[in-house]
Amino acid sequence: MLGNASGARGPSPLLLDGRLTAGSGGTFPTVDPATGETLGEAADATAADMDEAIAAARRAFDTSSWPADVPFRVRCLRQLREALRRHADELRELTIAEVGAPRFLTFGGQLDAPVNDLGWFADLAESYAWEHDLGRAEPMGVPSVRRVRREPVGVVGAITPWNFPHQINLAKLGPALAAGNTVVLKPAPDTPWCAAVLGELIAEETDIPPGVVNVVTSSDHRLGAQLAGDPRVDAVSFTGSTATGREVMTTAARNLTKVFLELGGKSAFIVLDDADLRSACSYAAFAAATHAGQGCAITTRLLVPRERYDEAVQITARALTKIGVGDPRDDGTVCGPVISARQRARVEGYLELAVREGGSFACGGGRPAGRENGFWIEPTLVTGLTNDCRTAREEIFGPVLVILPHDGDDDAVRLANDSPYGLSGAVHGRDAERARAVARRLRTGTVSVNGGVWYAADVPFGGYKQSGIGREMGVAGFEEYLETKAIAETPS
Repeated sequence: MLGNASGARGPSPLLLDGRLTAGSGGTFPTVDPATGETLGEAADATAADMDEAIAAARRAFDTSSWPADVPFRVRCLRQLREALRRHADELRELTIAEVGAPRFLTFGGQLDAPVNDLGWFADLAESYAWEHDLGRAEPMGVPSVRRVRREPVGVVGAITPWNFPHQINLAKLGPALAAGNTVVLKPAPDTPWCAAVLGELIAEETDIPPGVVNVVTSSDHRLGAQLAGDPRVDAVSFTGSTATGREVMTTAARNLTKVFLELGGKSAFIVLDDADLRSACSYAAFAAATHAGQGCAITTRLLVPRERYDEAVQITARALTKIGVGDPRDDGTVCGPVISARQRARVEGYLELAVREGGSFACGGGRPAGRENGFWIEPTLVTGLTNDCRTAREEIFGPVLVILPHDGDDDAVRLANDSPYGLSGAVHGRDAERARAVARRLRTGTVSVNGGVWYAADVPFGGYKQSGIGREMGVAGFEEYLETKAIAETPS
């Protein structure tokens, strides 16, 4: 089993065709974002290792009983869920150390929730109508009995980011395996251990056959392109930036490979003029600072009534300042470090851009005092910008909230929808029906009304516009991993 915050039991391995192996490319370090110190080593896969993983997945799909044996798949998924539960304490410390995730999040979306969700996908596969009858008809005068079958798509290439690695790795593995596919998982180089531990548990504590799941950690970003462009891969499921998503889609298009893309966001938090301003702005501050703002669906534009703009700035700035930054190992921490020095530099670049665009900081705006080690950014509120500024339009992926005034419901909807993205959003107002009416007008895949939580295994997640293609989670996410076959025969 992988180690914890104090170190690893040797380099974490690859999982290739049922074997745990060091691979052929040596190792690369994984780093604690809170301290900047090296935690340990991960196997650094090469193009040859990726080729072996794809070949193993192809062979397992084409020659084993895995695609057709629903009861066996269900049992294996439940085994994996129980294995992850058994090691929850180790995994919690690992996640805090490698991801910089605040401890409280590991009891939700960073660990416990996605582990439990494996059971939902197992239950769905067990009860799913894999075939249904369309009845008799006489198309073109030919008496026919028609049926529709749902079948696994084949080999799935899963390419995942670093911000919520367990959630996203399992949100791809769970439905893909439940549907009968085989998988090659390529995680982000920043969080290889969170993926490698899945490989270890699959190999050592489940009956998942060799080749069904292959985990390929690497410092080489080109391996993702190799996976997306291989003709032996039937579908690519990618979560990450919109820019990289375009590249994945372009590469996969060469073989007309099916793609699922869950991409960026610049989601709006709308405060209506009848809302409790203090409650709404405090809620928005908490959302923007959580996990240092490193979430694609986090609401990072706060739209408030123009006549109460100054008051909203004061409330939100006080809330963000109170949240501050903290050690992710502490129970009370909401905003930990960003993942790397490179990500910190990216966020700082946007803070400099905000000033050039005419903005100012009501709080934050740089690195916190006393945090010389690790990769830290203060929770920041940017004021004085308009919605056409780059800082208000582009995804920053840090604890940076831009506050903008609106002139009523129609203007708030206009501003919220005036974005290349459409991943999520929030609406707060005392009149519930009015808030729901505004939510229905937002061009986004998910919306929270008055604090409602849409994240769950049975809720489809995905975006409009440049936030992606397709859905993850829910029945819709499960069916992304299926093909549809129609069968017609003459009645006997």
